[in-house]
Amino acid sequence: MAATSEHRPSRPRRAIAVDGGLLLFRVDGVPVLLAPSWWIGSLAVVVLYAPLVGRLLPGASMVTSWVLAAAFAVLLGLSVLAHELGHCVVALRLGIPVRRLRLFLLGGLSEVARTPRRPGQEGLVAAAGPIVSVLLAAFCGLLLFAVPSGGAAWLLVAECAVANLAVGLFNLLPGLPLDGGRMLRAGVWALTGARAKGTKAAVFGGGAVAVGLLVWALWGLAEGSEDRWLRLGVCVVTAWFVALGASGELAAESRRSWPTGLSVTELVRPVLQLPAESPVSDALAASAGRGVVLVRADGVAAGLLDETAAERLAAASPHSPAELAAEPIRAETVLLASEPGEEIAERVRETPAWQFLVVDDEGRPAGVLRREDLRAAMASRPKWES
Repeated sequence: MAATSEHRPSRPRRAIAVDGGLLLFRVDGVPVLLAPSWWIGSLAVVVLYAPLVGRLLPGASMVTSWVLAAAFAVLLGLSVLAHELGHCVVALRLGIPVRRLRLFLLGGLSEVARTPRRPGQEGLVAAAGPIVSVLLAAFCGLLLFAVPSGGAAWLLVAECAVANLAVGLFNLLPGLPLDGGRMLRAGVWALTGARAKGTKAAVFGGGAVAVGLLVWALWGLAEGSEDRWLRLGVCVVTAWFVALGASGELAAESRRSWPTGLSVTELVRPVLQLPAESPVSDALAASAGRGVVLVRADGVAAGLLDETAAERLAAASPHSPAELAAEPIRAETVLLASEPGEEIAERVRETPAWQFLVVDDEGRPAGVLRREDLRAAMASRPKWES
């Protein structure tokens, strides 16, 4: 084990470099990444915020102004990090796997590996981030009473309080992809039983949030507000992020929605069980329009026949055992026929396999579902009305 662990670090680091992020640390195995765009956003905050320091701290030198502006950018990043860690920890505690936590231009994202199964789970994960931010803002607010007012230290603590309060309150706005939008979706989902209805309501809210941000930025320009350029830069970038995220959520929901009246049993191909030692040419001939489960002499399934591999093997050695062209049956490639359609669709999307064994509640094979069959059915059938 020790030898294996010594050779593994280089591979994940190359993968992270491809994703465009710097690995900071891990939380329960979840990588926390810093995207290159974070540096761009932080530089913009420093440039736009430094002129304001002189007004907030009269008598501050240019060097002090730039140092405090840089400190504010770092505090804003740490506030976003704490916020996202709240999401990440709660998701993991609820059994929802998290791929990674990523900080990027003026924001962050905890990427869950699967959609929460229940509205309560989505609501709890969404609420965790704002709760952390508001608690940190309250702590820094209390700390202000212990720090002499008017100095650089007081301003830093005040900046931290404002940064966390801003992150917490902004994310409570009721529009996707913000946390408030996820909470709105969870509420509508719980009331109606339809996740798609919650998504549409929260996407509409996301559009309203984006428009509101742009209006607020233009209002600052019209009034000649002291922070108008900082406000304009932050609002334009954030509005773009919200609009892009909302449209992405709507597209993802469309892919996830299960067609009206469709049963998974309509999509599966009949299953045929053959001895694993059967000649691959015979197994290939018997697989036309069917899924083939290859079973060893001891009754254990060797896997599902992979037709592409079987064709190659049959061309070279037609009498070879079909087991040599078997695709192993893994836990993630076994589907219950009684599972909700949306969960089946999501499992298929997330699992790198082209065919799945469908079983009944007693574990007996009910058929084989192929990825292309599901994709064709979901593209041609109307979705649930929402």
